[in-house]
Amino acid sequence: MDRNEISFENRPKAVAHLRSEVAEIKTLVEKGQTPAVTPKRIPIGIEEACQLIGKAKPTIYTLVRKRVLPCYKNGKKLYFFEDELLEWIAKGKKKTMQEIESEVEATYDKRRKR
Repeated sequence: MDRNEISFENRPKAVAHLRSEVAEIKTLVEKGQTPAVTPKRIPIGIEEACQLIGKAKPTIYTLVRKRVLPCYKNGKKLYFFEDELLEWIAKGKKKTMQEIESEVEATYDKRRKR
């Protein structure tokens, strides 16, 4: 329905159209679906990486030199991607006592079955 052509005679059609649009939006919200938007991977510099990780520049340079931290080098500049840095942080998660105990029990059960 064209927005510019709403006249007194077309109002019932316009209202019906709006109601159907609102109903569609409501069903999408209830289902928890949102339009798929792909985030852009924009490289960040070392300053932003320091703020994101919470480490000093020399520490970042050391981690890059040891090839521990994912980075890209173009010329003399280091570049990072935010999602890769957050993934790197998540990989360093320490296990809880409960997780360690469950792993030990699983290993013990495997050996006992032999």
